[in-house]
Amino acid sequence: MQPEPLDNRTIKRLRQIAHHLDPVVSVGDQGISEPLVAETERALDDHELIKVKIHSEDRQDRKLLGGRLAEACQAEVIQTIGKITVLFRRNPKPNPKLSNLSRFGG
Repeated sequence: MQPEPLDNRTIKRLRQIAHHLDPVVSVGDQGISEPLVAETERALDDHELIKVKIHSEDRQDRKLLGGRLAEACQAEVIQTIGKITVLFRRNPKPNPKLSNLSRFGG
């Protein structure tokens, strides 16, 4: 199931929230693996909005890996800057103490 498209205002607000976040998932030389997808799924369940650091020198590779990870987790790429990709997936029952949206007013 594809996530519902976000409007520009929502994307802008998510970018503002993500600006202050640190990466919680790191994609290394192995690329996208099952354990990486599982860890990203867990992070998205907990936080809804996360930063992923992709350790590739090639811009196209980073974009491709970010897109593949988002697709594997049924998340949406909010922004890609340098080696950082911001992913978003709404949790229907978020934990207010963990959700970046709840904690930072999304």
